[in-house]
Amino acid sequence: MQANSRPVSSNQHHLHPKLAVVVHRHLQRTHRAAIAAHNILAYENLSKALAAKSRPLVLDSFCGTGHSTAALAARHPEHLVVGIDKSARRLAKHPRGSSDNYLLLQADCEDIWNLLTHAGLCTDYHYMLYPNPWPKARHLQRRIHGHASFPLLLQLGGKLELRSNWQVYVEEFGCAMHLAGQRGCVSRLAESGPDLSLFEHKYRRSGHDLWSYTVSIMP
Repeated sequence: MQANSRPVSSNQHHLHPKLAVVVHRHLQRTHRAAIAAHNILAYENLSKALAAKSRPLVLDSFCGTGHSTAALAARHPEHLVVGIDKSARRLAKHPRGSSDNYLLLQADCEDIWNLLTHAGLCTDYHYMLYPNPWPKARHLQRRIHGHASFPLLLQLGGKLELRSNWQVYVEEFGCAMHLAGQRGCVSRLAESGPDLSLFEHKYRRSGHDLWSYTVSIMP
């Protein structure tokens, strides 16, 4: 992946003025979206993996090619690490390794989150590394923290980490978590260090500032 990525360009330079209204509206409602059939099939693969060997869960949501999933599997060898991405094209680029503690699913993350919570399952760790920032101000509700599925993250629990090369996105996510009663931390990633994903590698080599939000979700 070439290091020629441009920084995020947006007509929004601060927290979205409607963030609190949108987050509170979603927190007061139950997420009832219909679950697509292909996501149910993908979840069945996850269920089979857990039935074959019961292990605590790590989610790598919006995993892209799954390079981050493999790296996280090495970091969490006693867990089942599940990478989720809706793109078959991206997942097809994954260089399958020899580890047996991770699984890649072609699915919509929101539906998998929904199915996990309905099954009463929680995560020990949840990573969301460089999701689409939807930088136009009018697209607030397409961002994770502005979407109706946001409360599902609270139900999944565990230690959550979100990374982005757009500071506003990370600060908005942290503010949404604060509105939901969770206390986390926004920080800037070190300029050097191991890259968890191909995007992180590209953004770092392109000279972008990289940002992280971490929180241990309390029930």
